[in-house]
Formats: sequence, structure tokens, C-alpha cells
Amino acid sequence: MQLSTEFWVQILAYACSFAAVYGRLMVRIQYLEQKMDKHNNLVERVYQLEASEKNAHHRIDELREEMLR
Repeated sequence: MQLSTEFWVQILAYACSFAAVYGRLMVRIQYLEQKMDKHNNLVERVYQLEASEKNAHHRIDELREEMLR
């Protein structure tokens, strides 16, 4: 079975197209991973902030009780 030059050119074109699409897809996935990391970091920081806020409110309430005595 003899494969023509046109066949190999077409296979090469398909391979280049596939590589280009794959490359763009990988770049997009990396971009989304970076956004997810930023979001997760923000969620962790907000959680810590809420814990700190709760502690501060508790201390304020204690001071208010001491002042009322």
C-alpha cells in the first residue's frame, strides 16, 4: 500500500491543528487554575478575618461588661 504525499500533508496539517488547539486549551486551564488559587486564598483569608472579628467582638463584650459593673 503506497501512501501519497497529499495524505502525509493532510496528516501533518491535522497534527499541527491538534497541537494548536491543545496548546490553547492548556493555557486556558492554567489561567483558570491561577484564578482558582486566588479564590481559595481569598476564602481562607475571609475565614481567618471572621474568626478574628468574632474574637474582637467577644473582647469588646467583656470590656463592656466590666465597664457596667
